[in-house]
Amino acid sequence: MSRKVVVATRNPDATDTGVAITAGKAPGRTGNRVFSVLSFGAGIFIMIVLALVTIFLFRDSFPAFVADQAQLDEDVSFMRGKSFLSYAAPLIFGTLLSSLIALAVAVPLSIAVALFISHFAPRRLAQGLGYLVDLLAAIPSVVYGLWGFLWLVPLMNPIYQWLTTHLGFIPLFADYQAPAKNIMTASLVLAVMILPIITATVREVFLQTPTLHEEASLALGATRYEMVRQAVLPFARSGIISASMLGLGRALGETMAVLMIMSSGLFINLKILAPGQHQTIAANIASQFREAFGLSREVLLATGLVLFVITFLVNSLARWIIARRAEFSGAN
Repeated sequence: MSRKVVVATRNPDATDTGVAITAGKAPGRTGNRVFSVLSFGAGIFIMIVLALVTIFLFRDSFPAFVADQAQLDEDVSFMRGKSFLSYAAPLIFGTLLSSLIALAVAVPLSIAVALFISHFAPRRLAQGLGYLVDLLAAIPSVVYGLWGFLWLVPLMNPIYQWLTTHLGFIPLFADYQAPAKNIMTASLVLAVMILPIITATVREVFLQTPTLHEEASLALGATRYEMVRQAVLPFARSGIISASMLGLGRALGETMAVLMIMSSGLFINLKILAPGQHQTIAANIASQFREAFGLSREVLLATGLVLFVITFLVNSLARWIIARRAEFSGAN
């Protein structure tokens, strides 16, 4: 008696699920191409906008760099007897000083708040604090300026008086005069403004810390604080730098809040409590641009170009630091 042997063969036109593969274009091929073209176009558009802004600033500010001193004295009322460098240097100093003070205040607070939200607060409280942080980021700068002028300036007056009385021998705290419309108060407002940006970014980075890293640290006997120090902060280091640079970028370009709070002056010193000593580039442009024309307008645009270059250098430095520390984070 013979037995029929049935040999099963695999259909080359079928997948593992039994669905035949039809010849022709794969599904979604057209959609992928459209998406690629649109993404490429968006990237090119951003580069074009950046190039146009750069060309505009260089073209319209060029006369300010080549004008002689006599022409500046005659046409630019706010530069009498000053070269462009001597006029721009105090503005650059004031911009950097106010931004660095704001960053020094905001970064530690932002890291602490982000850690509390991501690793220590109960779920409901963490959600509420997260919404509050996001809400603070949406408040217009003019509202921060009003808050600083009407509430923070009177509040800081006795504090500054005490600092000047007891620590006035230190140039940093010397020559305070009421009201507290100085670069320190403006920097505190800037710190509040950039705090939600840094906090929100750092919080998301903390939440991306691998759970296995945290559990391994705790399993080895580490406390919650030691776990954060050993697992969370090293992983988030590049993210913290990126968030700080985002905050610094906003602080460098902030206009209305600084203009409303700080009494302006063009001096290069570290008397952060003395009024009428410092001014920022953005606030100076806002205060002078309305009445500016001709060479005066071009001088202000030249200071805007300087601010543009400073921002570009700051972001380039941040990218370089992140690249050097890439081994500490999973992000590029």
